[in-house]
Amino acid sequence: MDDLSLAADFPQATREQWLRLVEGVLKGADFEKKLVARSHDGIAIQPLYPKAEGSAPVAREQAGRWRVSQRVDHPDPVKANELALLDLEGGADALTLVTGKAPAARGFGVQINSVEDLDRTLNDVMLDLIHLRVDAGGHGRQIAALVLALAERRGHTLSDLSLDLGLDPVGAMAAMGRMSAAWDAMAQRMGDTLAHLTSKGFAGRAFLADGRAYHEAGASEAQELAAVLATGLSYLRGLEATGHSLDAARRALSFLLVADADEFLTVAKLRALRRLWARIEQACGLEPKPIRLHAETAWRMTTRRDPWVNMLRTTVAAFSAGIGGADAVTVLPFTTALGLPDAFARRVARNTQLILLDESNLARVADPAAGAGGFEALTDALCEKAWGLFQEIEREGGILESLKSGTLQARIAAVRAQREKAVATRREPITGTSEFPNINEAGVTVLMPMPDKPSSPLWGGVGGGGVGAPLVQSSAHTPTPAPPHKGEGKGGAETPFPTLVKMAADGATLPQLAATAAAPEAVAVAPLPSVRVAEPFERLRDRSDAYRAKTGERPKVFLANLGSIADFTARATFAKNFFEAGGMEAMMNEGLTDQKETEQAFIDSKAKISCICSTDEIYKLHAPATARTLQQAGTKLMFLAGRPGEDQKELTEAGITTFIFTGCDTLKILAEALDTACAEP
Repeated sequence: MDDLSLAADFPQATREQWLRLVEGVLKGADFEKKLVARSHDGIAIQPLYPKAEGSAPVAREQAGRWRVSQRVDHPDPVKANELALLDLEGGADALTLVTGKAPAARGFGVQINSVEDLDRTLNDVMLDLIHLRVDAGGHGRQIAALVLALAERRGHTLSDLSLDLGLDPVGAMAAMGRMSAAWDAMAQRMGDTLAHLTSKGFAGRAFLADGRAYHEAGASEAQELAAVLATGLSYLRGLEATGHSLDAARRALSFLLVADADEFLTVAKLRALRRLWARIEQACGLEPKPIRLHAETAWRMTTRRDPWVNMLRTTVAAFSAGIGGADAVTVLPFTTALGLPDAFARRVARNTQLILLDESNLARVADPAAGAGGFEALTDALCEKAWGLFQEIEREGGILESLKSGTLQARIAAVRAQREKAVATRREPITGTSEFPNINEAGVTVLMPMPDKPSSPLWGGVGGGGVGAPLVQSSAHTPTPAPPHKGEGKGGAETPFPTLVKMAADGATLPQLAATAAAPEAVAVAPLPSVRVAEPFERLRDRSDAYRAKTGERPKVFLANLGSIADFTARATFAKNFFEAGGMEAMMNEGLTDQKETEQAFIDSKAKISCICSTDEIYKLHAPATARTLQQAGTKLMFLAGRPGEDQKELTEAGITTFIFTGCDTLKILAEALDTACAEP
C-alpha cells in the first residue's frame, strides 16, 4: 500500500477546520493583523493557501538550465579579462559586460574606448560558446557597434552568437536623468540599428526593458513590472513606427527583473511578467512566445555591514529567480556594496548558482511553482495590480511622458518612504545591520574600495549614502531634472548604425563614436535615486567608527539589569541588539542587587547613557528608584526596555526619557542616543 492510497482512507481536512484550530491559538486576537502580511502593493499574503487548480505552467525561452552569468566590471581591460576567464573556467556560461558609463557600474566598469580595449577584455573568450549581455547605459549604441566590430574581426557570423546588446534608452534615462535625443529621433536610431542587425543575420536581442532603476529607487513589485511593461511597449511602438513588423520588434526585446530576498514575491514577479507580456502580445495580434528574461540580484538589499549575510540574501534571490523562470541569472558578489569584488567573492557568487543547478537540480522541473496555491495567488494578484499601474502609465502618455512629468518618480518615492519607515522601525529587519549586528566584525577584501563619487548623479558617497550625509529619511520627493550634457540639444545629421560599426572597426574611439550622435531636443527628467535600504543604519555605524577612531573606544550604553538572569536576559538581549545596531557597545552585567551597586557600576562603565532591563513586575518595584539612582550617577539619557504601560508617568518623572520596544522608531532613537553618547564632555 502506498502513501496516496493510505491518505485516501482519511477525510480531507478543510480550511474551516484549520481556521477553528487557529482561532483557539490566537485566543481572540485579530486573524488579519496577526497572520496576514501585506506587500508594499497592498497585496494580502495569507498564511495558508489551497492547491491551485487548472493553472498553466510558465515556460522559459528555452527549456532546461538557466545561464549562470558573471559581471565583467574591472576598470582595467586586462584585469577584467583575467577575472572573466576564471569565471568561465569555474562554471559560468554567460558574461555581463558592464562599462564605465552604465548606472550599474557604480564607479567601476570596464574602460572600453576602442575595439582594441574590447578585444583585450574578451581575449581568449570564445564568443560563440557563451552568452554575452552588454550593460553600457547611455553609450549602449556605441558599445554595441564595438561588439559587432569585434565579432567581425574574429570572423564570427552574428547568427552564431548569443548576444544581448542591452540597448535601453528609457531605462538609462530613468537612472541618469537624460536621454540624448527626443523620442522620435531615438526611435529612428533604434529602427536603424535593428535594420542593420537584421541584415547581418543577428539572432540575439538588441533592446532591453530593464527594471533595475525602478527597483533601486524603492519601487514595489507591481511598479517595477508596470515600468518594464511600459518600456517594452514603447520599444514595440518605436520599432513599428520605423518600418519593422511587430513580430520582428518583439523578437528584438529582452527583459530584466530584480530578484531579492523575498522568495514568494520574487518568484511571483518573474512569473507575472511572462503572463503580462503575453497579454500585450495578444493585444498586438501576435501569438505569444516565451520572452528572454534576465534576473539580477538586488543592489537594494546589499549591506556594507556584516556583508557575509549578503551570501544568504543572494542565495534566496538566485533560488527565487531560478524557479521563477529566469533564462539567465546574475548574482552580485557579497562584497559589492564595499567595492570591486575580488576573485573569492566572485567565486562564491558563481558557485551559489552552480550548487542550485547541479546539486539541488532546480532546473530539472519546468515552472515548479505551477499549481502551488501561494505562488499562483501572488502571481495573479501581481498581474492584476501591475496591469492597473501599467494602464495608468499609458493614460499619462506612456513611460517617457510619465517620467518627464515626474508622476512615476513621485509614485515610487511614496513607496520608498513607506519602505524606509518599515526599515526604521525594524518591521522589515535587516539581518546583520538592524538586527543581530556584529560591532566587532572583521573586514573583508575588495580589489578597490567603492569610490566616493561614482557616475550616478544621485550617489551619496560610499555605498550610496555618504558617511557625512544627514541622518534623515527621504521624503516622497523627486530630484530636479539633470541638465543635458554639453553639446546635447544641437541638431545635425544622424550617423547610421552601419557607419558606426565601420568606424569602430577602423579604430574610432568611444568619444569619437559618441560625437556622431545628433541630439535634437535632448530630454531631461528627474533621475531615480539608487538606494540601499541599509544605508541609514550604516551611517549610524559610520558615526560610531569615527568616534572610536578619535577616542579609541566605541560609544557606550550601560544596561542596568535588574533581578536574576532569568528576569533580565530577554530584554537585556533585545537592548544589546538594539543599541549595537547603532554602533554603541552595550555594557552588560550579571544583575544588580541594590542602588549603591547600580550607581558604582554605571560610574565604572564610563557610559553617558543607560537602559534599564527586566520584567514588568520588577519594573513596578524597582525601576523608579533605579532611574533616580542613575540620574544621580550622571546618566545623560535613560531608556527602559519595554513598552510604556500604566506606570509611564511615574517612570518618566523618575528620569526615563525613552522606551524601546519592537516597532518603535529605532532609527530616530539611535540617532538621538548617538548624539548624546558621542558628545564632547
